[in-house]
Amino acid sequence: MNDPILRIDSIVKTYNSNDRIVHALNDVSFDIHKGEIFGLLGVNGAGKTTLSSILATLHPPTSGDVLYEGKSIYRDINAYRRNLGFCPQQQNLDQFLTVEENLYFAGRYFLIPKDVLNERIAYLLEHFGLQKYARFSINQLSGGNKQRVLIARALIHNPKIIIFDEPTVGLDPDIRRALWEQITSLKNMGITIILTTHYLDEAEQLSDRVCFLHKGKIILIDSVKNIKAQRGQARLEDIFIELVQEQKE
Repeated sequence: MNDPILRIDSIVKTYNSNDRIVHALNDVSFDIHKGEIFGLLGVNGAGKTTLSSILATLHPPTSGDVLYEGKSIYRDINAYRRNLGFCPQQQNLDQFLTVEENLYFAGRYFLIPKDVLNERIAYLLEHFGLQKYARFSINQLSGGNKQRVLIARALIHNPKIIIFDEPTVGLDPDIRRALWEQITSLKNMGITIILTTHYLDEAEQLSDRVCFLHKGKIILIDSVKNIKAQRGQARLEDIFIELVQEQKE
C-alpha cells in the first residue's frame, strides 16, 4: 500500500458542557489512501461530523494532528485547503447569484486566473449536466441540481480530496443514485473521497473502506468486503445494527 494521503494521528476533541467535559473524539487514529472512498459511519453523536469538520479545517482538534502527504496540515493550512474540496450537509450556495456566478466566485477565492477559471466552469457545467441552468438563480433549481452545483463548486480548484457530509439527505431515490454515479466518477478521476452518511446502503455501494465510530472511538475499520466476510452478513446495515447492540452490552 502506498503512503497515505491523509493520516489522522491521535485526534482528541473535547467540549465543556454544563461544567463537564464531553469527549466528542477520543484518541482517533487511521490512514486514508489516495483514490479511495472512505466512509465515516455511526449513530447520531458518534463523532463523525466532528471528525469531518476537523478534516475540513472548520474546527481545530483539542489535541492530535492531521498529516497531508506526510506533513501536518497546521504548518500551512492554506496549502492544505488548496487541495481540499468540501461539500457540506447544509446547502450554502449564494441565493442571490446564478449557478455560473456561484462557481466563478468560488474560483476567485482560490485566485484562479479568469481565463483558466472560465474554462474550468464550462467543463464543470458540462460534466454535471448544468449548462442549461448556468444563468438560473439557486432558488430556481431542484434539490438534486443544487447538490450538483455544490459538488461542482467543491471541484472548482481541482482538489485532491473531497469531503462529502451527508450528500444525499432528503433527495429522492433516483436522484440519490445519480449522485452515487457522480461520486464514483470522481474516484475514477483519482480523487480521494471522505463520505459521511447515515445511509448504510450508500456506504456499502460507494465505500472501499468504512470506519465505524461510537461515542468518539473507532470500533471497526476495514473494507466492506472484509467486514461482511468476518461478520457473516450480507448487508452492511445488519452489521451496523450488530455493532451498535454490542456497544450497549
